[in-house]
Amino acid sequence: MKKKLFAFALSAVVAMSALVGCGSSSATPATTTKAEAESEKTNKGSDPADYKVVMIVKQSDSWFDDMASGIDQLKKDTGLNVSVQVPEKGDAASQISIMEDLIAQGVDAICVVPNDPAALVPTIQKARKAGITVVTHEATSTAKEVDLDIEAFESQTFGELFGEKLAKAMDGKGKYAGFVGGLTMDTHMAWYNAATEYLKKNYPDMQNISNEPYEDGNSVEGAHDKALEVLKAYPDIAGFFDCSAQGGGICEALAENSLEGKVKVVSLALPSMSATYLKDGSMAEGLCWRPADAGYATCYAAYLIASGQGVTDGTDLKVTGYESMKLKDGIAYGNAPLEFTADNIDNYDF
Repeated sequence: MKKKLFAFALSAVVAMSALVGCGSSSATPATTTKAEAESEKTNKGSDPADYKVVMIVKQSDSWFDDMASGIDQLKKDTGLNVSVQVPEKGDAASQISIMEDLIAQGVDAICVVPNDPAALVPTIQKARKAGITVVTHEATSTAKEVDLDIEAFESQTFGELFGEKLAKAMDGKGKYAGFVGGLTMDTHMAWYNAATEYLKKNYPDMQNISNEPYEDGNSVEGAHDKALEVLKAYPDIAGFFDCSAQGGGICEALAENSLEGKVKVVSLALPSMSATYLKDGSMAEGLCWRPADAGYATCYAAYLIASGQGVTDGTDLKVTGYESMKLKDGIAYGNAPLEFTADNIDNYDF
């Protein structure tokens, strides 16, 4: 099973790499002033075909494959000149390199799902100074630095849902551990903190084995290896929750120790990556939002802002869960959570 899972992850990398643009690192720096850029936008009008919007994802994997499919659908639906760029590595430095190239090209809008939001701030500021609209997703801490941050839902509510589902699976008792992709990832940390606070308040018989989450590096293999470490150190562990869509790796580690279904797993998860585990009982529940829809909404919002139309309370971003956005402190919230179980997983095909 483990070999098959890693082979699947590798194939996803190969598939996604085909979407990467061939930007040149030797491009001439942009010299357009913000005032000139704003004037140019005003003269463009609102035809989507006249606006170049680029989404920079975190890395190449199935989650962002699906996001790319949504962005491709946006292009088909509206004619917007929108594309996806994938960093060579899942880190801030690779994303910054792409952003620098896009600033030099003078694109109309940059969308990004940051690996390390704080590390991107200087480059975000540089882009906006050049008159480029910047819209983020999963980066609430940098909302004041960008034109808008788009979220599928409010993080507190979604994090508490992790806690609620894990408590249900564990019958409200026992030791558990929480995983995030990285400690610098805003939404992962927000969900983790909300989940653990919810459990501490409502389930006194559940014990978190660590004062901070374990990092799985946003990889199936990382989650697998970290889970093995936890199992060795805490053989009486009763549950895991994973905020970075790598719960399949935890399930593989449990299977190798004949603990599938006995130790409960709740994970952020794509149906395509979690269906097997949900059906065989090794994953109790999967939580998600549709990456394709988030990518669609984020890039469409960037176009609306870049074209001067803007995003306000109630704006319809033309995709399920984002039909009436709620704005607060530079963040636009949708209402797009999904819950997967063995009973409904076959209703989803992404």
